[in-house]
Parts: sequence; structure tokens; C-alpha cells
Amino acid sequence: MPKVYINGNEFEASEKDTVLTAVQKFGGYIPTLCYMNLKDVNIENKPSSCRVCMVEIEGRRTLAPACTTPVFEGIKIKTHSRMAVEARRTAVQLLLSDHPQDCLKCPKNGDCELQKIAAELHVVNNPYFGKTSNYDQDISAAIIRDPNKCIMCRRCETMCNDFQTVGVLSAIDRGFGAVVKPSFDLPLEETTCTFCGQCAAVCPTGALVERSYIDEVWKELENEEKHVVVQTAPAVRVALAEEFGYEPGTISTGKMVGVLKLMGFDKVFDTNFGADLTIMEEATEFKERLENGGFLPMLTSCCPGWVKFIEHQFPNLLEMPSSAKSPQQMFGAIAKSYYAQKNNIDPKNITVVSIMPCLAKKYEAAREEINTSPEYRDVDYVLTTRELAKMIKEAGINFKAVPEREYDSPLGESTGAAAIFGRTGGVAEAALRTAYEWITGNELKEVEFEQLHGYESIRVAEVEINGKKLRVGVAYGLGNARKLLEDVQSGKIELHLIEIMACPGGCVGGGGQPYHHGDLNVIKKRIDALNVVDKSKIIRKSHENPSIVRLYNEYLEKPGSEKSHQLLHTHYMEREWL
Repeated sequence: MPKVYINGNEFEASEKDTVLTAVQKFGGYIPTLCYMNLKDVNIENKPSSCRVCMVEIEGRRTLAPACTTPVFEGIKIKTHSRMAVEARRTAVQLLLSDHPQDCLKCPKNGDCELQKIAAELHVVNNPYFGKTSNYDQDISAAIIRDPNKCIMCRRCETMCNDFQTVGVLSAIDRGFGAVVKPSFDLPLEETTCTFCGQCAAVCPTGALVERSYIDEVWKELENEEKHVVVQTAPAVRVALAEEFGYEPGTISTGKMVGVLKLMGFDKVFDTNFGADLTIMEEATEFKERLENGGFLPMLTSCCPGWVKFIEHQFPNLLEMPSSAKSPQQMFGAIAKSYYAQKNNIDPKNITVVSIMPCLAKKYEAAREEINTSPEYRDVDYVLTTRELAKMIKEAGINFKAVPEREYDSPLGESTGAAAIFGRTGGVAEAALRTAYEWITGNELKEVEFEQLHGYESIRVAEVEINGKKLRVGVAYGLGNARKLLEDVQSGKIELHLIEIMACPGGCVGGGGQPYHHGDLNVIKKRIDALNVVDKSKIIRKSHENPSIVRLYNEYLEKPGSEKSHQLLHTHYMEREWL
């Protein structure tokens, strides 16, 4: 345990500490732009490219980057000497010299780390000026990429290449022309990008942001000819409150519903209803595969980023995923069929808005083959948790003062099993709660499969059903998904059911959630909150949801019926590898 001296104060650090982690450990602060703490997901991120974390070390002739300089016995560190602060200010001024000066119009205004550090360093003028970059924007259905705002921190590259192993983003050119882009400067939609949004989640500036549909949704709400309904994903209710000063993991379901009603939505429904519906179809498919010699393992198909990943990277395994649509898309299909019919509304006059933790959901809603009719989309607009927060603030609604409200019926009723869809292991657990009773014919009294709980990025658990041991694999992060699938392909591991989520911790760590700035404890608190929601429900098995039972009795007949397949199932396709 080396003794270190930080601004004259003695501390004991770890041999593994850098100057930055040692200072942070003892309550100090050093600004950073390129550094990310990703040790909890086994990713090393030490680019040392922004030079904003420079510190003075006694006996060293030059300043040192705190993020990559290891501590040693007796090291004497000055974190805010005049020389260090001036160097940081110069580094920020140089970044700003080739950065658009449109902060008030930027989607990251108020959330921009470059903006924040410039303010901290009192950058009120800039002696550096000259030629500036002039790149075209790349606008996809889910992500807007603006290379003019890239500061070459390479965080997005780390997430895309090391964590997700998708390999779309990389540094191109050198010197002034250096920028992070896809190969051959292709638009994201022409690459293997999964639109998971983790690049946007870690980008410190407005170089990578979600494509916003806020204006379009406001127009729909003002259109008296449209019946506008909204659905909210499980993970949104445990993250939205962070945008209004609440602690991470605060459950704000009632307030969220109240706010959406104030905003003018005709009906406020719950994606959890769609999650229960998904389990009905997925559990049916799993039972049939298990009992009739179908293709195993079966992969859950709720995560659109994961689905696009397997279409590009493992096209030979496209028989594995369940053909069941995601909860978002099932909800949209039912809203524009069953709900429309019951309320005598033309589906073309229903606008379905989704509030999702995920950028890939924007891409998913735009997939042509996912929709049940060529005349309209099942889900018209997808907003992220962050976008909803912006709309609430724009409307001048005092979130803390809004009374709690209940979801509307019939598409607002859900079970505890649906709530855990938002965290890693939750979809598999929800499916097993139903599959167990359908396979054995016995009541499942202990509904929690503790083997599937936890924060580890790859987990394998054994579950006994009817005397047979079923092996269930759970992974989050597409890099971990790759490892798991390669082990299955090679015969190294045998599994019956696999759940994969693209984002850290599952949907709670989605690319559209409030920024956690690398603090994975925030994600853990959201996971714990969803478990609380599950336990608070009287009904905790999807097949016992009364509204779901009624839907099948009145409209769908039974899980796996012809009508169910028409509305609730889809197909996958091999996609080009670019």
C-alpha cells in the first residue's frame, strides 16, 4: 500500500491506482474527457488523449496525465497548481478552437462535459482560432452523428469495439483531419451498427446523440383528429426521476403516468402489458421446442440491438432466436388491432408513442418487416427517457409536484414478471415462471429464480423443471454475447435458454437513459429498484395477468395461434457484413 501525498496530505493508495483513481478515492477532483471507469465490465480504457487531467508531480520535469500515470511510494501530487490548471485550460481552448460554437442549439446543451469543464476552467475567451472542421451530419432513424463536434476522446470507439465488439467506429486520418467515423465514411445505416446507443451514452459532447422526435410528438398531441396513446418501458420508471434531482433507483411510476396525462396523451399504457404478452408467446415457443425436439438453445428476442447483432455477426444461428416480437412491438400491434376494434377507432388515426430506455427501439420501430400492416407503423414514434425529461421541462411541469396516477385499462395492467424485463436476467426469469407451471402443471410457489439474479456480465444457471435440469445463459453487452455464442457453437457449453441484452445491466443501462457518466453503481440501483417493483405486485406471473387472459379469450384465441403469429411474431434475416 504505497503512501501518496496529494496536495500535501498523506494517504495510502493501492498498487493498482493511477493518480486519477487515487485522487478520486480520497475525495479529490480532476477533470477528464476521455477517461471512463469500466473495470466493472472488464474493459480497460486508458486513451490519455484529451490532456485535460494534467497534474504536477514533484521531481518530474513535465506535467503528467493523471488517468494513465501509476502511483508509487512517496509520490507527491499537486492537482491544482497554477501550471496544471493553465495546461488544462489550454487543452480545452484548443478543443474549442475546432468546435462549433452553437451550444444553445446543441442537443447536449446542459449535459455536455466539454461545456462543463470549460465553465469550470473559466474559459471566457480563446486565443486560438483558424480553420475549423466541416463534415456532413449522418442522420439515421436512431442516432445522429456530427463529426464536427468530435473531440477524439475515443470513448465511443472503446464502447463499440471493446465492449460491444461491433467494430463500426474507429479513428480515421491524422492531425487536424483526425476524427472517429465508420470505415469508408459510410452512414451508420449501411454498417453493422446495432444502434444500441452506447456510443451516445458515453460521448462527452454532441458528436453522437439520439435522433429526437420531440417536435413530431408535440404535433401529434395537438392534432385533434389523432388518438394518441403512450407506452412506458419497465426501465424508464426507475431512471426518469434522476433528471429531476432524485436519487438513482427512485421508482417514479405514478408521477410519470401523471405527467404523461398532463401532457395530453389520450391514454397512458404500460409496455409491461406487452412484456406479459411476450412471455405468453415466448414461453409457449420454449415449451414446444423443449418437448418436441425443436432448435435449442432458444434465444430471447426482446432487445433489437441484440437481434441486429446476430443478423450481422451470427447469421448461421438465426434459428435460435424466438420469433416473438419485443414487448414494444407487440404493444403497438395490439393497440392498432384489438384496442382499435374495441374502441371503434381507425388504426390509421391512432398514434402510438413509446418511451424507451433504448436508442435501438427507434431503429426497431422503423423495420418494415416488424409491422403488421403496410399502411401504417405499429409504433409511430419512440422517445428516450432523456427526451421525455426534456418534454416535461419544456412544458414547465413541476415533476415533484405532480400527483401520482394509475395506468389506463386494458393495456396498462401488468405483473411483477413484466417489471424485471428491464434488468439483466429478468426476461429469462419471467419466461421460466410461466414455463415451469405450463410444463409441470404445478403451481410455482417460489417465483424468484435467484440463480439468475446478479450483476455479472455473463452468468450460467441450472434450473430444475419436472426432474430435468435446464441450463440458462444470461449475458449483457454484445461482446459478452459473442463469447457466450462462440462457446455454444464450439460445444464448450450446452444451454437450453439464453437471454441477451445489449446494454450494461440490461435495459436499465440503455443508451437513452439519464447519463450515468461511467458510474455503474447507478445501474445497480436501477436493477434493485425493478426487483422492488416486482415484489410489490400481487400477481407475479405473466400468464395470470387478467387483461392478458381476457385478450386471448376475446381476440387471440391462445398463445401460438394463427392470429397470434400474424400479430405478435416476426422473422429475421441475414444482413450484409460491412
